[in-house]
Amino acid sequence: MKKTYKLEDLDCANCAAKMQNAIEKLDGVKSVTISFMTQRMTLEADDAVFEDVLKAAQKAIKRIEPDCTIVR
Repeated sequence: MKKTYKLEDLDCANCAAKMQNAIEKLDGVKSVTISFMTQRMTLEADDAVFEDVLKAAQKAIKRIEPDCTIVR
């Protein structure tokens, strides 16, 4: 499954790159792209674990930039 989400309060391109690197390392992630310019994250993961991967991605994002949230 591949979905795109809006990111709120993403403040810097460097943080977006750090988030992308952290999420790429999560189990179950096939691919992830975070664009600072469009404030969007495209996440691809197996259907069976997609919700778990999304929760883990949110935790990774919060570690790097505490104010940033994924809008569903």
